[in-house]
Amino acid sequence: MIMKIKKLLTLTCLTLFCLTAFAQTPKWEKAKFQVWGNCDMCKTKIETAAREIEGVKTAKWNVVSRKMKVKFNPSITNMDKIQQTIASIGYDTEKHKATDEVYNNLHHCCKYEREQ
Repeated sequence: MIMKIKKLLTLTCLTLFCLTAFAQTPKWEKAKFQVWGNCDMCKTKIETAAREIEGVKTAKWNVVSRKMKVKFNPSITNMDKIQQTIASIGYDTEKHKATDEVYNNLHHCCKYEREQ
């Protein structure tokens, strides 16, 4: 009788442990959007700003296509916050425009042609 209880208790604990482990696995979402910039210095700044946001796992910006690819946990952050953060350091995105003051403080090689 005691052996059956021990086996049942062990099986129950193992089941709960597995369910807890699966419940903690974040659901990553992937997204792409446009970010204006020019050079490798821009690339470093844009990717660093995005990666510093809690919930962002990866951020890669392509200098030639100006496309940003991000992987993030939507229960922690969202696309709007990611794009706002990038705009706050001087780079226009599809949804958010950097302020003129921040844009004007970019290094001369990082100043891209802005849409009006």
